[in-house]
Amino acid sequence: MAGPYPGEFREDVIAVARRRESGESGDTIKQIATDFGISEATLQNWLRQADGAEGNRPGHAAAHAAEARELKKRIRLLAQDNEVLRRAAAYLSPANLRLGSCPQ
Repeated sequence: MAGPYPGEFREDVIAVARRRESGESGDTIKQIATDFGISEATLQNWLRQADGAEGNRPGHAAAHAAEARELKKRIRLLAQDNEVLRRAAAYLSPANLRLGSCPQ
């Protein structure tokens, strides 16, 4: 859910807050939020989301989430393959094979 604020507005507010973080402005997050008419918590959430989207916080980027989903899917498929191989090995074990029943 995007919320009541347009994307361009959010980007502008984030840019101002980032300038503050880099030392170009003396404003605090609380002051920036007040100037733009939003809550401090909203601005902090936007900054956190932007960090994740830009990959500034490892493990939080959308690309990392997609990769994690793909890896979990791959693990599930490999576990299924492993189970099939385990059952085949048990079926073909010497205890289950009778002499003379194998084609030569």
